[in-house]
Amino acid sequence: MARRLFSAARALLPPVPAPTPAPVPASSSAVTEAAASLLPLLPCKRRKKLLKKLRSPRVAPIEPEAERRVPALDAVLDRDAAFRFLSRARSFMASLPPPHRIPLAEAGKLYRELGFPRGRSVTRAAARHPLLFHRTTVGSVPHLALTPLMCSLLEEERRIHEELLPARVLAVRKLLMLTAHRRIPLAKLHHCRSVLGLPDDFRDRVRDFPDDFRVAVDPDGLHVLELARWDPSLAVSALERDFVVDERRVRRTFRFSVPHRRSMPLDAEEAERLDAATTFPLVSPYTNGALLRPWTAEAEKYRVGAVHEFLSLTLEKRALIHHVFEFKEELGLTRHMYESLRKQTRAFYLAGTEMNWAVFLREAYDDDGVLREKDPLVLFNEKLQGYACMTGMDPSQSIAAD
Repeated sequence: MARRLFSAARALLPPVPAPTPAPVPASSSAVTEAAASLLPLLPCKRRKKLLKKLRSPRVAPIEPEAERRVPALDAVLDRDAAFRFLSRARSFMASLPPPHRIPLAEAGKLYRELGFPRGRSVTRAAARHPLLFHRTTVGSVPHLALTPLMCSLLEEERRIHEELLPARVLAVRKLLMLTAHRRIPLAKLHHCRSVLGLPDDFRDRVRDFPDDFRVAVDPDGLHVLELARWDPSLAVSALERDFVVDERRVRRTFRFSVPHRRSMPLDAEEAERLDAATTFPLVSPYTNGALLRPWTAEAEKYRVGAVHEFLSLTLEKRALIHHVFEFKEELGLTRHMYESLRKQTRAFYLAGTEMNWAVFLREAYDDDGVLREKDPLVLFNEKLQGYACMTGMDPSQSIAAD
């Protein structure tokens, strides 16, 4: 049935008082608009200085039209920024041998690895999450360490990764099937492990699945993960599966319109029929995109479909653009993807700034910016963020209360 639309070619943690939900910070776009509203009130010199900052790619929103922005989805990125230290520090310190601690003098130099601003105090960043990080002294040397509660949460996270490992292997197999040569450097997978929901030691465990993967070394000395076998049952995109359930919604997801002059008068129904004739059939992302002629409608359909399928394999159905372009060569993407994605407003939403923006699958989020179907790892991350916002209980009291 889907062939009408697509072309062929195919917890040991004791119960703790429930953490409060992580507060969603104000949208950065709203802050930018508030700053812009002050421009008429400022002197000329200060107005030019503020205007220059607002036009900087670090601040300027990727969506220039204010009426097309979705504040609920913009706030998701602001929440990620608020918990950057939590996400990076827990991953880095979990990789350290027990008892998972590091001298403060050394931690202060690892601002990239720990996710705090350069020149700021790591102690101050850790003090925002007193239930998860604490300062201890070993001998006479102050250290940054994980609390017992945080160690218990990391053990719970490890068990969740173990339970979800078969599903993650399946997702990586589908990702390999999307690529042109059915191979991806292991370093790229490790860099995007948080986006795909992979455990930190996934690249060390791929050899446990010889029926699914092979590890090779390319001429440059890079370790590459290769697909061991092609499974036709996996070469079905998320759009194709959804087409069987709701054909009308899938037909409205994409629109590859045909430009026509005003001298060709068309009403809304006729224009929609014309667009449908050029939009369908879509090109399955599991075809070989290298065989398509560049800059044709079919090639654009393939690239847009590949991004849609990649996002459907991610943990939260969204990804920063540098994570998407990490697989630029493998998926055959071009530098014109911004224009292609921005035209598909029903399928994607672009949030963030011109320097660092993200792509969301619109259908995966409700009107409040909440993920409709949450992976167990997403639920765990929300639980962890809830503990990170609690400041009124001592960590030892929290453990003792259990």
